[in-house]
Amino acid sequence: MSTPTPGNRPLSPILLMLVLVLPPLFWAGNFVVGRAVHANIPPLTLSLGRWVIAFVCILPFALPAMRRDWRLYWQYRWRLLAVSTVGVAAFNTLVYSGLHDTTATNGILLNSCIPILILLFGALFYRLPLHLLQLLGLALSLAGVLTIILHGEWSSLATLDFSGGDLVIFTAMICWALYTLWLRELPATINRIGLMCIQIFIAIILLLPLYAWETHTGQAPQWNHDTWLALAYVGIFPSVIAYTLYTIGVARAGAARAGLFIHLMPVFGSMLSVLFLGENLHVFHALGIAAILGGLVLSSKNSVPAR
Repeated sequence: MSTPTPGNRPLSPILLMLVLVLPPLFWAGNFVVGRAVHANIPPLTLSLGRWVIAFVCILPFALPAMRRDWRLYWQYRWRLLAVSTVGVAAFNTLVYSGLHDTTATNGILLNSCIPILILLFGALFYRLPLHLLQLLGLALSLAGVLTIILHGEWSSLATLDFSGGDLVIFTAMICWALYTLWLRELPATINRIGLMCIQIFIAIILLLPLYAWETHTGQAPQWNHDTWLALAYVGIFPSVIAYTLYTIGVARAGAARAGLFIHLMPVFGSMLSVLFLGENLHVFHALGIAAILGGLVLSSKNSVPAR
C-alpha cells in the first residue's frame, strides 16, 4: 500500500532502522496472533474483522483519491476484482485457516518462499527471463519448502502424507505471488492508498457471505479481553502501520534495502512463537529456511539464461 511520504526531512539512522525493522516484526506477529486465537476466533471472522478495522482506519485518508480514481477502478474492474480476491480476501483467510492445523513457525517460514513463487510464475505466465542460477535457486527453495511441509520426513513424500495446515498456508503464498504479479498490471496513475482501500472494500463484500456461512454452521467466536485485543492487533498493526512504515522505508532507504528486511520475518516469527506460543524449533526448520534463503540468494544473481 502506498501512502504519501511525510515530508522530505531525512530520518536519523536509528529512526530509519526502526522504520525498516518494525514491518516484518508486525507481519510475523500476524501469524503468531492468528495461531494464538485459532481456537477462539474462526478464520473467516478473524479475516473479516481485520479488514473492517483496517478499512475504517484507512478510509479518511483514501477517500479523496478514491473519488478521483473511480473511473479507473471501473476501467480495470476485473483486474481489481482479481487482486482483491487473491491478495486480500483469500490470502489472509487461508493463512488463518491453515494456522488451525499447523504452527505459526511453519507458517512464517513458508512465507519466505513467496519471492521464489513470484519468480517462477513470472517466467511461466509472463515470459519474464529466467537464468540458470535462478533455476537452481528455485530448485533449492522448493527443497526447503518441502522440508518444512514434510517436517523433515522426506519419506512422507512417497505416501503424500502432508500436513493439511501447511498445504493451506502454501496455497496462501501462491495467492500472494499471483497478487503481486497481477498488481503490476494496474497503472501507476492509480493512487496506491486509494487502491488499497478499494481492495479492502471489495474483500469485505466477498467475505461477508462466507462469514455468514461460517456463523450458520455454528463456528462462533468466543469474545473476551484477549480475543478483542488480538482482533485489534491484526486490524491495525500488520494491516495499516506495517504497510505505512514499509512505504516510508522504501521511499527513504530504497526498495532493495527495504526488501532485505523482509527476511527478518522468520527470525522474529520463530522468536515470538517460542516466547508466546511455547512452540519448539526443530532441525528441519533450520534446514528448510536455510535452503529457501539460499535459493533467494541464487535467484537474485544475474547469470546466463538457461537453455
